[in-house]
Amino acid sequence: MWNLAKTPEFKALFDAFQQANPNITIKPVDILADDYPEKVTTMLAGGDKTDVITMKNVTDYSRYSSRNQLLDLTDMVKSTDTSKLAGLDAFDVGGKYYALPYRQDFWLLYYNKTLLDKAGVKLPEPMTWDDYVKIAKQLTSGEGGDKVYGAYHHTWRSVVQAVSAAQTGGDQLGGDYTFFTDQYNVAKGLQDAGAVLDFGTAKSQQADYRTQFESGKTAMMPMGTWYISGILEAKEKGATDVEWGLAPMPQRPGATGVTTFGSPTAFAVNKRSEHADAAKKFVEFAASKAGAEAITKVGVVPALQTPEITEAYFGLKGMPEDELSKKAFEPDKVVLEMPVSEHTSDIDTILNEEHELIMVGDKSIADGIRSMNERVKSEVLN
Repeated sequence: MWNLAKTPEFKALFDAFQQANPNITIKPVDILADDYPEKVTTMLAGGDKTDVITMKNVTDYSRYSSRNQLLDLTDMVKSTDTSKLAGLDAFDVGGKYYALPYRQDFWLLYYNKTLLDKAGVKLPEPMTWDDYVKIAKQLTSGEGGDKVYGAYHHTWRSVVQAVSAAQTGGDQLGGDYTFFTDQYNVAKGLQDAGAVLDFGTAKSQQADYRTQFESGKTAMMPMGTWYISGILEAKEKGATDVEWGLAPMPQRPGATGVTTFGSPTAFAVNKRSEHADAAKKFVEFAASKAGAEAITKVGVVPALQTPEITEAYFGLKGMPEDELSKKAFEPDKVVLEMPVSEHTSDIDTILNEEHELIMVGDKSIADGIRSMNERVKSEVLN
């Protein structure tokens, strides 16, 4: 797993599992978050025998499962009730499963209540991307080091591309990315207006989205639900005094309901594991009610979703209690951040490269999308 000290869910799960299974000891293998995909890829290719491997995203999962590096867990999936296990479909590879999700994150909008109240702004329900652009410009103030941006967009391509795919029904594996156009117009338009920190600066300074929001430097921020545990922890420690709330992701004009995107996080068993039975026991525990209760207590959204779990989640100290925040937690549709296939990893690389060229201004939106189309078709889909 990654960043043990800063990822409270791991310790919560380990402690709960060892209490329930005192005859099994967990020895964490801690890897830096930024190095995680590359490090695990190298480990598995080299025959490493670490028993349980955390699947940080489905792109990495598709790579490892297609290389036959993970143990088949299909029997475990079929022998238990997985009807309430959100995100399980993402791990279906030709009817077989090589991992079980224990958490399910989706994207929503974080906002700084103090900054909105000061400007006399109330978020509309529902909020369109046109509303979002208008409000972000309205909430931008100050200059230089004192500047407060109306919004912060992190450098990940998903901020533009995954939400566009989810809300238009576009296929990120298909080779035609014209459907990205509107969302790039939103992102680039706000950047050109100075209402968001520009991509080049965020990239070169390795901007931390937590710092941007917790320091009061941004009024709104699209981000995943995983950040809730982080901000709860920062508030508990007195590291931030930001008064925050949640809202549903903005939608395309004319949309019915709330559509967003998300991605499950899962545990898999290394095919070379020497303690496979114990490893499978842990994977099953993490996806169970006991595992869900353990991570809910530290503000992490579990894959196992029931009304009782949601109620317990909003009962946590520091959680916003307004109706809009609770509504944000119940989107009508959550689309997988990136579809799983044998081509996922290669296409992801191309889309990310072209995304960066568009956002730093080296290519126009039209030219960048044209390059995506041509490269994915010629380099991957043949």
